[in-house]
Amino acid sequence: LGADLLGMNVALVEKMESLGGTCLNVGCNPSKAMLDSAGHFHDLGHSFADHGITVKSAAVDIKTMIERKASVVKKLTDGVAGLIKGRKVSRFGGTGIIKPGKDGLHIVEIHENPQPVWEKSSGGLDQKDHPSDADLAAGEPAERISAAKVLLATGSLPVELPFMPFDGSAIISSTGALSLPEIPKSMVIIGAGAIGLEMAQVWASLGTEVTVVEMMKQILPGWDSQIAKTMVREFKSLGVKIITDNSVTEAKVLKSGVKLTLAREPGELKAEKVLVAVGRKANLSSAGIHEAGISLSADSRRIAVDEDYQTSLPGVYAIGDLVPGPMLAHKAEDEAVVCVERMNGIPAHLDYEAIPGVVYTHPEGATVGKSEEALKAEGVEYNKGNFPLAANGRALALGSAGGFVKILADKKTDRILGAHIVAPWASDLIAEIVAVIEMKGSAEDIARIVHAHPTLPEAVKEAALGVHGRSIHSLR
Repeated sequence: LGADLLGMNVALVEKMESLGGTCLNVGCNPSKAMLDSAGHFHDLGHSFADHGITVKSAAVDIKTMIERKASVVKKLTDGVAGLIKGRKVSRFGGTGIIKPGKDGLHIVEIHENPQPVWEKSSGGLDQKDHPSDADLAAGEPAERISAAKVLLATGSLPVELPFMPFDGSAIISSTGALSLPEIPKSMVIIGAGAIGLEMAQVWASLGTEVTVVEMMKQILPGWDSQIAKTMVREFKSLGVKIITDNSVTEAKVLKSGVKLTLAREPGELKAEKVLVAVGRKANLSSAGIHEAGISLSADSRRIAVDEDYQTSLPGVYAIGDLVPGPMLAHKAEDEAVVCVERMNGIPAHLDYEAIPGVVYTHPEGATVGKSEEALKAEGVEYNKGNFPLAANGRALALGSAGGFVKILADKKTDRILGAHIVAPWASDLIAEIVAVIEMKGSAEDIARIVHAHPTLPEAVKEAALGVHGRSIHSLR
Protein backbone atom coordinates (compact mmCIF):
# COMPACT_ATOMS: atom_id res chain seq x y z
CA LEU A 1 0.00 0.00 0.00
CA GLY A 2 2.87 2.37 0.77
CA ALA A 3 4.45 1.68 -2.61
CA ASP A 4 1.13 2.45 -4.31
CA LEU A 5 0.92 5.79 -2.49
CA LEU A 6 4.33 6.65 -3.92
CA GLY A 7 3.10 6.07 -7.45
CA MET A 8 4.65 2.64 -8.03
CA ASN A 9 2.85 -0.04 -10.04
CA VAL A 10 2.39 -2.76 -7.42
CA ALA A 11 1.64 -6.48 -7.58
CA LEU A 12 1.00 -8.56 -4.46
CA VAL A 13 1.57 -12.32 -4.45
CA GLU A 14 0.05 -14.19 -1.49
CA LYS A 15 -0.36 -17.92 -0.92
CA MET A 16 -3.07 -17.67 1.76
CA GLU A 17 -6.70 -17.21 0.77
CA SER A 18 -7.07 -14.23 3.11
CA LEU A 19 -4.60 -11.37 3.33
CA GLY A 20 -2.76 -10.21 6.43
CA GLY A 21 -0.32 -13.08 6.91
CA THR A 22 0.35 -14.74 10.24
CA CYS A 23 -0.49 -11.66 12.32
CA LEU A 24 -4.04 -11.14 11.14
CA ASN A 25 -4.94 -14.76 10.42
CA VAL A 26 -3.34 -16.98 13.06
CA GLY A 27 -1.24 -14.73 15.29
CA CYS A 28 -1.48 -11.28 16.83
CA ASN A 29 -5.12 -10.42 16.30
CA PRO A 30 -6.90 -13.76 16.85
CA SER A 31 -4.88 -14.33 20.01
CA LYS A 32 -6.02 -10.95 21.38
CA ALA A 33 -9.64 -11.85 20.63
CA MET A 34 -9.20 -15.06 22.60
CA LEU A 35 -7.42 -13.25 25.43
CA ASP A 36 -10.29 -10.79 25.80
CA SER A 37 -12.94 -13.54 25.75
CA ALA A 38 -11.08 -15.68 28.27
CA GLY A 39 -10.41 -12.64 30.44
CA HIS A 40 -14.12 -11.82 30.66
CA PHE A 41 -14.90 -15.35 31.82
CA HIS A 42 -12.13 -15.30 34.42
CA ASP A 43 -13.26 -11.94 35.80
CA LEU A 44 -16.84 -13.23 36.01
CA GLY A 45 -15.75 -15.92 38.43
CA HIS A 46 -13.00 -14.12 40.32
CA SER A 47 -13.29 -10.33 40.48
CA PHE A 48 -16.93 -9.44 39.81
CA ALA A 49 -17.88 -10.24 43.41
CA ASP A 50 -15.53 -7.47 44.58
CA HIS A 51 -17.70 -5.05 42.62
CA GLY A 52 -20.89 -6.34 44.21
CA ILE A 53 -21.83 -8.37 41.16
CA THR A 54 -22.82 -11.95 41.91
CA VAL A 55 -23.28 -14.58 39.22
CA LYS A 56 -24.71 -17.92 40.35
CA SER A 57 -23.26 -19.94 37.49
CA ALA A 58 -21.28 -19.36 34.33
CA ALA A 59 -20.16 -21.60 31.50
CA VAL A 60 -17.96 -21.31 28.44
CA ASP A 61 -19.29 -21.99 24.97
CA ILE A 62 -15.92 -22.56 23.30
CA LYS A 63 -17.53 -22.92 19.88
CA THR A 64 -19.03 -19.43 20.09
CA MET A 65 -15.75 -18.06 21.44
CA ILE A 66 -13.84 -19.50 18.47
CA GLU A 67 -16.48 -18.21 16.07
CA ARG A 68 -16.17 -14.72 17.52
CA LYS A 69 -12.41 -14.88 17.06
CA ALA A 70 -12.95 -15.96 13.45
CA SER A 71 -15.33 -13.06 12.84
CA VAL A 72 -12.75 -10.59 14.15
CA VAL A 73 -10.17 -12.09 11.82
CA LYS A 74 -12.54 -11.93 8.85
CA LYS A 75 -13.32 -8.27 9.42
CA LEU A 76 -9.61 -7.44 9.53
CA THR A 77 -8.61 -9.51 6.52
CA ASP A 78 -11.59 -8.28 4.50
CA GLY A 79 -10.53 -4.76 5.39
CA VAL A 80 -7.04 -5.35 4.03
CA ALA A 81 -8.50 -6.89 0.88
CA GLY A 82 -10.65 -3.79 0.46
CA LEU A 83 -7.63 -1.53 0.78
CA ILE A 84 -5.73 -3.58 -1.80
CA LYS A 85 -8.63 -3.39 -4.22
CA GLY A 86 -9.27 0.30 -3.57
CA ARG A 87 -5.62 1.17 -4.14
CA LYS A 88 -5.70 -0.83 -7.39
CA VAL A 89 -2.88 -3.16 -6.30
CA SER A 90 -2.76 -6.22 -8.58
CA ARG A 91 -3.36 -9.29 -6.43
CA PHE A 92 -2.13 -12.75 -7.41
CA GLY A 93 -3.06 -15.88 -5.46
CA GLY A 94 -0.28 -18.43 -5.26
CA THR A 95 3.33 -18.90 -4.27
CA GLY A 96 5.78 -16.55 -5.95
CA ILE A 97 9.24 -17.83 -6.88
CA ILE A 98 12.04 -15.53 -8.04
CA LYS A 99 13.70 -16.39 -11.32
CA PRO A 100 16.50 -14.60 -13.19
CA GLY A 101 15.32 -12.03 -15.72
CA LYS A 102 16.86 -9.73 -18.30
CA ASP A 103 17.52 -6.02 -18.66
CA GLY A 104 17.41 -5.39 -14.92
CA LEU A 105 14.06 -7.09 -14.43
CA HIS A 106 13.25 -10.00 -12.15
CA ILE A 107 10.78 -12.72 -13.06
CA VAL A 108 8.34 -13.95 -10.41
CA GLU A 109 6.66 -17.24 -11.23
CA ILE A 110 3.30 -17.71 -9.57
CA HIS A 111 2.45 -21.34 -8.88
CA GLU A 112 -0.93 -22.80 -8.10
CA ASN A 113 -1.72 -25.11 -5.19
CA PRO A 114 -0.36 -22.39 -2.94
CA GLN A 115 -2.06 -23.32 0.30
CA PRO A 116 -0.06 -24.93 3.10
CA VAL A 117 -1.09 -28.48 3.86
CA TRP A 118 -3.33 -28.36 6.92
CA GLU A 119 -4.24 -31.21 9.18
CA LYS A 120 -7.57 -31.30 10.96
CA SER A 121 -7.98 -33.47 14.02
CA SER A 122 -9.67 -33.54 17.41
CA GLY A 123 -6.97 -31.15 18.59
CA GLY A 124 -7.98 -28.41 16.21
CA LEU A 125 -6.38 -26.92 13.14
CA ASP A 126 -2.61 -26.98 12.94
CA GLN A 127 -0.13 -26.28 10.21
CA LYS A 128 1.54 -29.53 9.27
CA ASP A 129 3.69 -28.76 6.26
CA HIS A 130 4.34 -26.40 3.38
CA PRO A 131 4.80 -27.37 -0.24
CA SER A 132 8.48 -26.86 -1.06
CA ASP A 133 9.77 -24.58 -3.78
CA ALA A 134 11.19 -27.62 -5.50
CA ASP A 135 7.77 -29.27 -5.62
CA LEU A 136 6.12 -26.14 -6.92
CA ALA A 137 8.83 -25.23 -9.42
CA ALA A 138 8.64 -28.70 -10.94
CA GLY A 139 5.33 -27.77 -12.47
CA GLU A 140 4.49 -25.08 -14.96
CA PRO A 141 3.63 -21.74 -13.27
CA ALA A 142 0.13 -20.39 -13.64
CA GLU A 143 1.51 -16.94 -14.39
CA ARG A 144 4.73 -14.99 -14.76
CA ILE A 145 5.19 -11.34 -13.89
CA SER A 146 8.28 -9.15 -14.12
CA ALA A 147 9.44 -6.23 -11.99
CA ALA A 148 12.51 -4.07 -11.48
CA LYS A 149 12.11 -4.39 -7.72
CA VAL A 150 10.89 -7.34 -5.64
CA LEU A 151 10.16 -7.13 -1.92
CA LEU A 152 10.31 -10.38 0.06
CA ALA A 153 8.03 -10.54 3.11
CA THR A 154 7.35 -14.25 3.61
CA GLY A 155 7.38 -13.97 7.40
CA SER A 156 8.15 -16.77 9.80
CA LEU A 157 7.04 -20.23 10.93
CA PRO A 158 6.73 -21.84 14.39
CA VAL A 159 9.87 -23.67 15.47
CA GLU A 160 9.26 -27.41 15.76
CA LEU A 161 11.22 -29.52 18.23
CA PRO A 162 12.82 -32.45 16.37
CA PHE A 163 11.77 -35.05 18.93
CA MET A 164 8.16 -33.89 19.15
CA PRO A 165 6.81 -32.71 15.77
CA PHE A 166 3.42 -31.03 15.58
CA ASP A 167 0.65 -33.56 15.07
CA GLY A 168 -2.31 -31.17 15.22
CA SER A 169 -3.82 -33.14 18.07
CA ALA A 170 -1.73 -33.72 21.19
CA ILE A 171 1.29 -31.62 20.18
CA ILE A 172 0.32 -28.26 18.74
CA SER A 173 1.71 -24.89 17.71
CA SER A 174 0.19 -21.52 18.57
CA THR A 175 -1.98 -21.87 15.44
CA GLY A 176 -3.60 -25.00 16.81
CA ALA A 177 -3.89 -23.51 20.30
CA LEU A 178 -6.14 -20.77 18.92
CA SER A 179 -8.65 -23.24 17.49
CA LEU A 180 -9.08 -26.02 20.05
CA PRO A 181 -12.69 -27.27 19.84
CA GLU A 182 -12.75 -28.22 23.52
CA ILE A 183 -11.17 -26.84 26.69
CA PRO A 184 -8.40 -29.26 27.65
CA LYS A 185 -8.14 -30.41 31.24
CA SER A 186 -4.38 -29.88 31.25
CA MET A 187 -1.75 -28.29 29.05
CA VAL A 188 2.03 -27.98 29.14
CA ILE A 189 3.43 -24.99 27.29
CA ILE A 190 7.07 -25.21 26.27
CA GLY A 191 8.49 -21.71 26.06
CA ALA A 192 7.74 -18.66 28.20
CA GLY A 193 8.04 -15.92 25.61
CA ALA A 194 5.13 -13.66 24.66
CA ILE A 195 3.30 -16.37 22.68
CA GLY A 196 3.62 -19.01 25.39
CA LEU A 197 2.48 -16.68 28.16
CA GLU A 198 -0.48 -15.33 26.20
CA MET A 199 -1.69 -18.87 25.47
CA ALA A 200 -1.14 -19.77 29.13
CA GLN A 201 -3.38 -16.83 30.07
CA VAL A 202 -6.12 -17.89 27.65
CA TRP A 203 -6.41 -21.51 28.69
CA ALA A 204 -5.76 -21.05 32.41
CA SER A 205 -8.50 -18.40 32.46
CA LEU A 206 -10.88 -20.95 30.92
CA GLY A 207 -10.07 -23.57 33.56
CA THR A 208 -7.22 -25.58 32.05
CA GLU A 209 -4.46 -26.70 34.41
CA VAL A 210 -1.45 -25.02 32.77
CA THR A 211 2.26 -25.62 33.33
CA VAL A 212 4.86 -23.50 31.53
CA VAL A 213 8.40 -24.84 31.01
CA GLU A 214 11.18 -22.40 30.11
CA MET A 215 14.81 -23.42 29.55
CA MET A 216 16.18 -19.99 30.52
CA LYS A 217 16.39 -18.76 34.12
CA GLN A 218 13.51 -16.33 33.74
CA ILE A 219 10.31 -16.09 31.76
CA LEU A 220 10.32 -13.54 28.93
CA PRO A 221 14.05 -14.12 28.25
CA GLY A 222 15.86 -10.90 27.38
CA TRP A 223 13.24 -8.70 29.03
CA ASP A 224 13.88 -6.63 32.15
CA SER A 225 13.95 -8.97 35.16
CA GLN A 226 11.46 -6.85 37.14
CA ILE A 227 8.83 -7.50 34.48
CA ALA A 228 9.61 -11.22 34.58
CA LYS A 229 9.36 -11.42 38.39
CA THR A 230 6.11 -9.45 38.45
CA MET A 231 4.61 -11.64 35.72
CA VAL A 232 5.54 -14.81 37.62
CA ARG A 233 3.59 -13.52 40.62
CA GLU A 234 0.58 -12.66 38.45
CA PHE A 235 0.58 -16.05 36.73
CA LYS A 236 0.85 -17.92 40.02
CA SER A 237 -2.26 -16.08 41.22
CA LEU A 238 -3.98 -17.37 38.08
CA GLY A 239 -2.99 -20.92 39.02
CA VAL A 240 -0.33 -21.36 36.35
CA LYS A 241 2.71 -23.40 37.36
CA ILE A 242 5.97 -22.03 35.97
CA ILE A 243 9.14 -24.08 35.71
CA THR A 244 12.31 -22.22 34.64
CA ASP A 245 15.90 -23.28 34.04
CA ASN A 246 14.66 -26.61 32.73
CA SER A 247 14.00 -28.24 29.37
CA VAL A 248 12.04 -31.06 27.79
CA THR A 249 14.26 -33.86 26.51
CA GLU A 250 11.70 -36.44 25.40
CA ALA A 251 8.01 -36.69 24.55
CA LYS A 252 5.78 -39.72 24.30
CA VAL A 253 2.24 -39.47 22.97
CA LEU A 254 -0.17 -41.67 24.90
CA LYS A 255 -3.88 -42.35 24.50
CA SER A 256 -4.57 -39.99 27.39
CA GLY A 257 -2.21 -37.22 26.28
CA VAL A 258 1.54 -36.66 26.32
CA LYS A 259 4.24 -37.65 28.79
CA LEU A 260 7.23 -35.32 28.86
CA THR A 261 10.66 -36.02 30.30
CA LEU A 262 12.49 -33.01 31.76
CA ALA A 263 16.22 -32.49 32.17
CA ARG A 264 15.78 -31.68 35.89
CA GLU A 265 13.18 -31.89 38.65
CA PRO A 266 10.27 -32.56 38.60
CA GLY A 267 11.62 -34.91 35.93
CA GLU A 268 8.30 -35.74 34.32
CA LEU A 269 5.08 -34.02 33.30
CA LYS A 270 1.85 -35.31 31.79
CA ALA A 271 -0.78 -33.26 29.98
CA GLU A 272 -3.69 -33.64 27.61
CA LYS A 273 -2.14 -31.08 25.26
CA VAL A 274 1.39 -29.80 24.70
CA LEU A 275 1.87 -26.42 23.09
CA VAL A 276 5.34 -25.85 21.66
CA ALA A 277 6.06 -22.12 21.74
CA VAL A 278 9.85 -22.02 21.65
CA GLY A 279 9.99 -19.31 19.02
CA ARG A 280 9.67 -18.75 15.31
CA LYS A 281 12.07 -19.05 12.39
CA ALA A 282 12.34 -17.01 9.21
CA ASN A 283 10.49 -18.61 6.32
CA LEU A 284 13.53 -18.98 4.08
CA SER A 285 12.15 -22.06 2.33
CA SER A 286 9.74 -19.99 0.29
CA ALA A 287 9.96 -17.70 -2.76
CA GLY A 288 13.03 -19.44 -4.17
CA ILE A 289 15.32 -17.57 -1.78
CA HIS A 290 17.98 -20.28 -1.65
CA GLU A 291 17.75 -21.10 -5.35
CA ALA A 292 18.21 -17.44 -6.27
CA GLY A 293 21.50 -17.37 -4.35
CA ILE A 294 20.44 -14.64 -1.94
CA SER A 295 23.03 -14.27 0.83
CA LEU A 296 22.06 -15.04 4.41
CA SER A 297 23.17 -13.48 7.69
CA ALA A 298 26.24 -14.79 9.53
CA ASP A 299 24.15 -17.31 11.49
CA SER A 300 22.26 -18.36 8.31
CA ARG A 301 18.95 -17.73 10.05
CA ARG A 302 17.95 -14.53 8.26
CA ILE A 303 18.55 -12.74 4.98
CA ALA A 304 21.46 -10.29 4.94
CA VAL A 305 20.40 -6.81 3.80
CA ASP A 306 22.00 -3.39 3.54
CA GLU A 307 20.68 -0.15 5.04
CA ASP A 308 18.12 0.06 2.23
CA TYR A 309 16.95 -3.52 2.97
CA GLN A 310 18.38 -4.64 -0.36
CA THR A 311 19.66 -8.21 -0.51
CA SER A 312 22.76 -9.47 -2.29
CA LEU A 313 20.62 -9.73 -5.41
CA PRO A 314 20.27 -6.18 -6.80
CA GLY A 315 16.68 -5.06 -6.96
CA VAL A 316 15.48 -7.69 -4.46
CA TYR A 317 14.65 -6.47 -0.96
CA ALA A 318 13.60 -8.18 2.28
CA ILE A 319 11.91 -7.01 5.48
CA GLY A 320 10.19 -8.28 8.62
CA ASP A 321 10.92 -11.67 10.11
CA LEU A 322 13.22 -12.46 7.17
CA VAL A 323 15.84 -9.94 8.32
CA PRO A 324 17.66 -9.36 11.63
CA GLY A 325 15.77 -7.73 14.48
CA PRO A 326 12.79 -8.59 16.68
CA MET A 327 10.08 -10.70 15.06
CA LEU A 328 7.27 -8.20 15.56
CA ALA A 329 4.47 -7.24 13.20
CA HIS A 330 4.89 -3.51 13.84
CA LYS A 331 8.61 -3.73 13.15
CA ALA A 332 7.90 -5.45 9.83
CA GLU A 333 5.24 -2.91 8.88
CA ASP A 334 7.51 0.07 9.48
CA GLU A 335 10.41 -1.64 7.72
CA ALA A 336 8.21 -2.11 4.67
CA VAL A 337 7.34 1.60 4.63
CA VAL A 338 10.99 2.66 5.04
CA CYS A 339 12.07 0.16 2.37
CA VAL A 340 9.70 1.40 -0.34
CA GLU A 341 10.44 5.01 0.55
CA ARG A 342 14.14 4.36 0.08
CA MET A 343 13.39 2.66 -3.24
CA ASN A 344 12.01 6.05 -4.24
CA GLY A 345 14.94 8.09 -2.98
CA ILE A 346 13.30 9.24 0.26
CA PRO A 347 15.84 9.25 3.14
CA ALA A 348 13.57 7.42 5.59
CA HIS A 349 14.86 5.71 8.72
CA LEU A 350 13.77 3.34 11.48
CA ASP A 351 15.06 3.68 15.04
CA TYR A 352 15.49 0.13 16.29
CA GLU A 353 16.04 1.40 19.83
CA ALA A 354 12.47 2.75 19.82
CA ILE A 355 10.59 -0.43 18.92
CA PRO A 356 8.31 -1.55 21.76
CA GLY A 357 7.65 -5.13 22.72
CA VAL A 358 4.40 -6.22 24.37
CA VAL A 359 2.99 -9.34 25.98
CA TYR A 360 -0.80 -9.03 25.99
CA THR A 361 -1.54 -10.87 29.21
CA HIS A 362 -3.69 -9.51 32.07
CA PRO A 363 -2.02 -7.29 33.17
CA GLU A 364 0.07 -6.55 30.10
CA GLY A 365 3.83 -6.23 29.98
CA ALA A 366 5.54 -3.69 27.73
CA THR A 367 9.17 -2.79 27.13
CA VAL A 368 11.26 -0.47 24.98
CA GLY A 369 14.97 0.24 24.84
CA LYS A 370 17.51 -1.15 27.27
CA SER A 371 16.84 -3.24 30.36
CA GLU A 372 18.67 -2.61 33.64
CA GLU A 373 20.64 -5.80 33.08
CA ALA A 374 21.80 -4.62 29.63
CA LEU A 375 22.82 -1.17 30.90
CA LYS A 376 24.83 -2.70 33.75
CA ALA A 377 26.54 -5.12 31.36
CA GLU A 378 27.46 -2.23 29.06
CA GLY A 379 28.74 -0.12 31.96
CA VAL A 380 26.23 2.68 31.27
CA GLU A 381 25.47 4.90 34.27
CA TYR A 382 21.76 5.57 34.64
CA ASN A 383 19.09 6.93 36.94
CA LYS A 384 15.89 5.01 37.60
CA GLY A 385 12.34 6.07 38.30
CA ASN A 386 10.12 3.22 39.49
CA PHE A 387 6.48 3.91 40.31
CA PRO A 388 4.19 1.19 41.77
CA LEU A 389 0.65 0.99 40.42
CA ALA A 390 -0.53 0.46 44.00
CA ALA A 391 -0.18 4.27 44.32
CA ASN A 392 -2.21 5.00 41.16
CA GLY A 393 -5.88 5.77 41.70
CA ARG A 394 -7.05 4.46 38.32
CA ALA A 395 -5.22 1.15 38.80
CA LEU A 396 -6.83 0.73 42.21
CA ALA A 397 -10.26 1.46 40.73
CA LEU A 398 -9.62 -1.16 38.04
CA GLY A 399 -8.59 -3.71 40.67
CA SER A 400 -5.20 -4.20 39.02
CA ALA A 401 -2.56 -2.51 41.12
CA GLY A 402 0.17 -5.15 41.17
CA GLY A 403 2.32 -3.64 38.42
CA PHE A 404 4.72 -0.76 37.94
CA VAL A 405 6.21 1.74 35.51
CA LYS A 406 9.99 2.01 35.34
CA ILE A 407 11.97 4.55 33.34
CA LEU A 408 15.74 4.40 32.90
CA ALA A 409 17.58 7.57 31.88
CA ASP A 410 21.21 8.42 31.18
CA LYS A 411 22.82 9.76 34.36
CA LYS A 412 24.50 12.68 32.58
CA THR A 413 22.07 13.67 29.83
CA ASP A 414 18.73 12.43 31.26
CA ARG A 415 17.96 10.95 27.84
CA ILE A 416 15.58 8.00 28.20
CA LEU A 417 17.40 4.72 27.56
CA GLY A 418 14.61 2.27 28.36
CA ALA A 419 11.23 1.79 29.95
CA HIS A 420 9.45 -1.24 31.37
CA ILE A 421 5.81 -1.57 32.41
CA VAL A 422 3.45 -4.12 33.92
CA ALA A 423 -0.04 -2.65 33.97
CA PRO A 424 -3.48 -2.79 32.40
CA TRP A 425 -3.09 -1.47 28.84
CA ALA A 426 0.71 -1.33 29.12
CA SER A 427 0.67 -1.58 25.32
CA ASP A 428 -0.91 1.89 25.26
CA LEU A 429 1.12 3.36 28.12
CA ILE A 430 4.44 2.55 26.45
CA ALA A 431 3.54 4.65 23.38
CA GLU A 432 4.18 7.96 25.13
CA ILE A 433 7.65 6.84 26.17
CA VAL A 434 8.42 5.43 22.71
CA ALA A 435 7.56 8.82 21.20
CA VAL A 436 9.93 10.62 23.58
CA ILE A 437 12.72 8.11 22.87
CA GLU A 438 12.21 8.59 19.13
CA MET A 439 12.56 12.36 19.63
CA LYS A 440 15.75 11.79 21.71
CA GLY A 441 13.89 13.20 24.70
CA SER A 442 14.52 13.05 28.42
CA ALA A 443 12.74 11.88 31.55
CA GLU A 444 12.25 15.54 32.41
CA ASP A 445 10.29 16.00 29.17
CA ILE A 446 7.70 13.48 30.37
CA ALA A 447 7.79 14.81 33.94
CA ARG A 448 6.76 18.26 32.68
CA ILE A 449 3.77 17.01 30.66
CA VAL A 450 0.35 17.50 32.28
CA HIS A 451 -1.45 14.15 32.51
CA ALA A 452 -5.19 13.85 33.08
CA HIS A 453 -6.37 12.62 36.49
CA PRO A 454 -7.25 9.94 37.39
CA THR A 455 -5.55 7.91 34.65
CA LEU A 456 -3.04 5.13 34.26
CA PRO A 457 -0.67 7.43 32.28
CA GLU A 458 -0.12 9.38 35.52
CA ALA A 459 2.06 6.44 36.53
CA VAL A 460 4.32 7.21 33.56
CA LYS A 461 4.68 10.82 34.71
CA GLU A 462 5.41 9.68 38.27
CA ALA A 463 8.10 7.28 37.07
CA ALA A 464 9.65 10.12 35.06
CA LEU A 465 9.62 12.34 38.14
CA GLY A 466 11.14 9.47 40.09
CA VAL A 467 14.20 9.41 37.83
CA HIS A 468 15.43 12.41 39.84
CA GLY A 469 13.79 11.47 43.14
CA ARG A 470 10.80 13.80 42.69
CA SER A 471 7.92 11.33 42.57
CA ILE A 472 4.98 12.98 44.32
CA HIS A 473 2.76 9.99 45.11
CA SER A 474 5.38 7.42 46.09
CA LEU A 475 8.10 7.21 48.74
CA ARG A 476 10.28 5.06 46.45
